[in-house]
Amino acid sequence: MGKHLIFTIVSLSAPMSYAHNIFSQIQHPINIFTWNTMIRGYAESDNPAPAIELHHQMIMSVVEPDNHTYPFLLKACAKLMAVAVGEKIHCVAVRSGAHVYMFKVGLDENVHAGNALIDMYAKCGSIWEAYRVFDEMESRSVVSWTSLIVGLAVNGFGKEALDLFCELERKGLVPSEITFVGVLYACSHCGMVDKGFGYFRRMTEEYGIVPKIEHYGCLVDLLGRAGLVREAHEFVLNMPLKPNAVVWRTLLGACMIHGHLTLGETIRSKLLQIEPKHSGDYVLLSNLYASERRWSDVQKVRKKMLREGVKKTPGHSLVELRNCVHEFVMGDKSHPQSKEIYEMLDEVMNRLKLEGYVPSTTNVLADIEEEEKEKALSYHSEKIAIAFALINTPPKTPIRVVKNLRVCSDCHLAIKLMAKVLDREIIVRDRSRFHHFKDGHCSCGDFW
Repeated sequence: MGKHLIFTIVSLSAPMSYAHNIFSQIQHPINIFTWNTMIRGYAESDNPAPAIELHHQMIMSVVEPDNHTYPFLLKACAKLMAVAVGEKIHCVAVRSGAHVYMFKVGLDENVHAGNALIDMYAKCGSIWEAYRVFDEMESRSVVSWTSLIVGLAVNGFGKEALDLFCELERKGLVPSEITFVGVLYACSHCGMVDKGFGYFRRMTEEYGIVPKIEHYGCLVDLLGRAGLVREAHEFVLNMPLKPNAVVWRTLLGACMIHGHLTLGETIRSKLLQIEPKHSGDYVLLSNLYASERRWSDVQKVRKKMLREGVKKTPGHSLVELRNCVHEFVMGDKSHPQSKEIYEMLDEVMNRLKLEGYVPSTTNVLADIEEEEKEKALSYHSEKIAIAFALINTPPKTPIRVVKNLRVCSDCHLAIKLMAKVLDREIIVRDRSRFHHFKDGHCSCGDFW
């Protein structure tokens, strides 16, 4: 009875706490179906870390994973950017003889598993490992090509993504609507405005694909990132589909980045009609006012948030170390190594200043002294996560961080310098893309 109830709860996307309570009451032995259901539930939730812990418990219970277990685990690893765990799962699957991920053996029997590997490596920032998996698959579906195209795009390799799309066409394969989302995303995040609109026309004229809101959203993002904010607004007003909150929010974000305050206020009024309590919209508008030093308007936005009961999504950063995922928030001092972390962070920030680093305090949402703003910026969660990794990993080891929000301009500048001064590759995945920092440069080309 318990296993069927767990399956029902997970299938309905109910809170995993309900399923976990029932799971904890089931007497051993627990069958593979129930383990897989729980692992799948966590892997597809906003809290995927327990999926990996459940996998450890399953092994300790002498239950062998099957062909369904690994794709769910890889999905959890992808969300957590836990590449070390993903690599171990990959190796265990190969050693176990499962005809799932073994290169040149059985991938034609389970292309879905190969796709899960591509997705995992790409979302962990190991894009060339993802490419290796793709190359060694004997059978590939359009999903395989699409997964790699999207992976290349979000990792900042737009040209390579478009080259791969051309190869897909040369093979005579028919791209799907999702493939074109990946192609347009590549153009958007690399500033290829003309190419982006060219691919959009080809999608409709050559392949007969009816554009969805996601495709229009990519074009709005493409124009906005290129600084063509008014053109993006005009495009939205003339779209054949009714723009949703995501499209308007994309445009509001462009207004914030490029300083279009009046237009930003207009767009915010649109969003109030669609999603009146979305915290991100308040934050974007606050950023706009702060950039103009309109502190009284910043306070009005904050007071309205309080009146409406809107809570800002707190920024947090995740970093994996020895199969464990550590989470940090701004100014976090709850970690057992806090003293060493902040000593390392202070040391690093001092070294950066000797290299000419000047904190970018423009969007600190408070009318406070510059020194206080600089201190607040120093304690952003991604900087704390990097300091933690520095004290716990050998020199030259790559550092991987997952940030739930967009990386701010100050952190972006600081991490570029960290990569140079500390001789480390630092890979940060924020809300929308990857940043590969190396030798004082970022793969995004400062275009994010």
